[in-house]
Amino acid sequence: MKLVNRVLLYIKYSFLIINNKISTTKLYYVVEDADWSIKHDGQMVTSRLQHLITSKLVITHYGIRNSIIHYGSISTFLSQDKIKLPHKSNKIIVTWFHIVPNDKRIKLISQAIKYVDIWHTSCQSTQNKMISMGIPKDKIVVIPLGVDLDYFSNPTKNKKETLKNKFQIPKNKIVIGSFQKDGNGWGEGLEPKLIKGPDIFCDVVEKLAKKYEIFVLLTGPARGYVKNRLYKAGIPYRHDFLENPNDVSDYFKSSDLYIVTSREEGGPKSILESMACGVPIISTKVGMAPDLIESGKNGFLVDLENTESIYENACKIIENKNLQELFVQNGLETIKNYNLSNVANQYYQKLYQDLI
Repeated sequence: MKLVNRVLLYIKYSFLIINNKISTTKLYYVVEDADWSIKHDGQMVTSRLQHLITSKLVITHYGIRNSIIHYGSISTFLSQDKIKLPHKSNKIIVTWFHIVPNDKRIKLISQAIKYVDIWHTSCQSTQNKMISMGIPKDKIVVIPLGVDLDYFSNPTKNKKETLKNKFQIPKNKIVIGSFQKDGNGWGEGLEPKLIKGPDIFCDVVEKLAKKYEIFVLLTGPARGYVKNRLYKAGIPYRHDFLENPNDVSDYFKSSDLYIVTSREEGGPKSILESMACGVPIISTKVGMAPDLIESGKNGFLVDLENTESIYENACKIIENKNLQELFVQNGLETIKNYNLSNVANQYYQKLYQDLI
């Protein structure tokens, strides 16, 4: 069986390489061979730029010549011990959303710098880490993640109730959303991916459930750790895995509160999507959160691993209707600057235009 799988993989990549060799596309956006966030980001950006530059999503750079290759994540450009270099005729852009301190690939950065034309990230905090690693500031471009406001929008009260009924959420429950991958691997996810903070999320929700009628709404793969914690604590929840990432918009629209407990992030997109759907947000100071959230005005920002602060701020939101409305209205105003079409245009103007 293993031999068959290897043969099939060889055939698959041979076909992809031949396609790359005969293609006349100007921009190749390299994504991981998994149907998850990086692939979706690449699709959303490149699809909006076809009138400006011919582009194509690929999972390998082999066979590409005289083009722009945009590696959509650090994993598509660096392995644990080597740089995945394309043909020297290409221009190289690398996106690095968030940097984990013990990442073994960091040791390759001093060598990689001479090959990369532009480094891209989504937030100021990652830019600062890149600079500290020796990447020249003038080679780093910060462009935030975007949100598709055609899908993610503030629902009417009736729409929200209709969606809660659709998802069989009991009446009078406070719905807390969590839509991410926070388990290691692509299986059940019983081992927590600690940089995503599922342990902190569960600690907070368990404490809230002792005071309020809580319902947790989950999407995303590898959620086994969270589901086990919720089950043991007797907290009702629903978990769905979505084939179309945009379908998560209905889950945001069904939520009353969204909590980001991550220790490291490049986004997360959930902050943008929460604001667009009129959901009050609490987030640790990771990724884009400090760039987006003005604490006390359009959400709450808390220090990393500060479970008590997350809990106290969640209580404030749950108990204060005026505060909820303030966060919703200011969040809707904030999100106007992050429309995906505007962000895609920034990709063209700041990343691609000068390399064509």
